[in-house]
Amino acid sequence: MAGYRRQLYRDDAVVLRVQKLGESDRIITLLTRRHGRIRAVARGVRRTTSRFGARLEPFGHVDLQLAGDPKGNQGSSLHTVSQVEGIDLYGKRFLGDYPRYTAASAIAETAERLTPVEREPSLRLFQLTLGALKALARGEHATTLVLDAYLLRGMSLAGWAPALVACAVCGTPGRHRAFSVPAGGAVCPDCRPPGAAHPAPATIDLMSALTSGDWVVADATDPGVRRECSGLVAAHLQWHLERALRSLPLVDRGAPAPGAPPPGGAGPGAVPPRVGPATAAVFRERTE
Repeated sequence: MAGYRRQLYRDDAVVLRVQKLGESDRIITLLTRRHGRIRAVARGVRRTTSRFGARLEPFGHVDLQLAGDPKGNQGSSLHTVSQVEGIDLYGKRFLGDYPRYTAASAIAETAERLTPVEREPSLRLFQLTLGALKALARGEHATTLVLDAYLLRGMSLAGWAPALVACAVCGTPGRHRAFSVPAGGAVCPDCRPPGAAHPAPATIDLMSALTSGDWVVADATDPGVRRECSGLVAAHLQWHLERALRSLPLVDRGAPAPGAPPPGGAGPGAVPPRVGPATAAVFRERTE
């Protein structure tokens, strides 16, 4: 449109991902407070003279001024970053901590997958994502517990919460020993499909505690229960996303006991044993 000038607006956001564009620019994927997930071009941020390149790294909470139509009715779907101020750059705290870095990467990738439509406001997911990164930065709880709590609550926002206190099929209340991802969670003996998992009762209790925010119960669990919980949560999430998350298998969840099966079994949500720091190179693909 002749004479069209791009609208300026401000918002605060969590940086989910960065990608190279040309020789000196980057495309920044942001989860904003008021405008949902957007993508914006940051001009010249890869130059050593850039004024705000260091503020636009993954996992940072930033305040931005953007050029573009926030409703997407005019011009390109790519907005342009014109100003940025760092509120809290959590990524700097994770660089030397492989478990927290991989967990933060899984949180960022999940947030992007849970917002398939750009510029669709999702305040609760923004607050959940920001809160999870803050919790990782503070280190008050085990890294895997923070990640699994985020995944469970994120699925609740999306309408995919696993059934934990009643049968997912018939609704019969009570603690049921079987868990079926295709069925939607815990299932009673009458509704149990072939191939259903049989997690320990403490594992279902942990999933309930993480969903409700009962950290007293969650922090008291042992590593074996946490690994089994992680496998079920990962399998349930990826079943509903209909594709695997690249970052989840690389999360450091500790070494399993000798001879123990992978958490969650051999299905799509299985979590492999501890991986070495060299695997972090895979994450560079999300930032290049």
